[in-house]
Amino acid sequence: MTETASIEPILRIQDLSIAYPIAIGTVRAVEKASLELSDGEALGLVGESGCGKSTLGLSILRLVRPPGRITAGRILYHGRDILAMKENEVRRLRGRAITMAFQNPLTSLNPLYRIDRQFLETIHVHEPAAGRAEALARAQRVLSELGVEPRRLAEYPHQLSGGMRQRVMLALGLVMDPDILVADEPTTALDVIVEAGFIDLLNRLRRDLNLSILLITHNLGMVAQVADRIAVMYAGKIIEVGSAQEVFHHPLHPYTHGLIHCVPNIRLDQEKLATMGGSPPDLVEPPRGCRFHPRCPHAMDICRREEPRFAPPRGAAPLAGSAVAAGPTSPAAAAPAAAVHRVACWLHGGGA
Repeated sequence: MTETASIEPILRIQDLSIAYPIAIGTVRAVEKASLELSDGEALGLVGESGCGKSTLGLSILRLVRPPGRITAGRILYHGRDILAMKENEVRRLRGRAITMAFQNPLTSLNPLYRIDRQFLETIHVHEPAAGRAEALARAQRVLSELGVEPRRLAEYPHQLSGGMRQRVMLALGLVMDPDILVADEPTTALDVIVEAGFIDLLNRLRRDLNLSILLITHNLGMVAQVADRIAVMYAGKIIEVGSAQEVFHHPLHPYTHGLIHCVPNIRLDQEKLATMGGSPPDLVEPPRGCRFHPRCPHAMDICRREEPRFAPPRGAAPLAGSAVAAGPTSPAAAAPAAAVHRVACWLHGGGA
């Protein structure tokens, strides 16, 4: 991991809410979520499946599909609100300034087109005057940097391995030299050896390109090796944000503590695997107060009545640390001002 290049956020999400109207009510997929991403920083967004993290990632490029809609909030890129932009402005932003690596490249790449045609389309959307030879030379350069032979440009997606498809997908996103990469579960379809290489690749891209990364995943091991800061999401809400070392070694929210301790212990000194009881709540009718209180071993009466405020902690000490180690170069001290540890939990003064 590299030190964060700037303390001024390149991307700022403020009080974002996203809803999906359905027959029985409205699914509040994301509610009043706020995040900041600094120049050159990697931010890990973690949580269980269905917590809203992928929906939040899609909203950055205004890719939330109907019937889903963004009901409140702002998404500021260099101070400009993406949600207030015209559609043609957003199209120019996608790929050039902010790019996204989707969960499954086999479904994201067009199966009917060769790889070279997909690069040509991407480049010509942003630079219509670019010649074919110039565009292909740029594609070859990016693919080579990611360890893919240029001859693969003449192949179709189904002819590539899973790891190679993921690199091609990443190359399509990087060919226009964007500032921000939103990576949504980028290693889901990869085996552990290819995943390790992909993690090394992300870290190299950050170092060489000063790329800002929003890494959306439930893979805590991957987050530990890439992220400077971690944001934890539960039932549509951001419940904890802090530096990687703080969150892994001194988790504040009981849900964060539970997530971390569900990771198998490689020392094999556990008699049985740790689990987290209960299930995520119904987002049509979420619980009153703290949304985690039905599953929380530390729940108090106030947790059932009132929603805690998201703020720096006070009062109770952090919960026990984790066996999952953040990377040795993870610079908690070098993280931006936004890295102040914050939590929404009554155990830590949620109403202060």
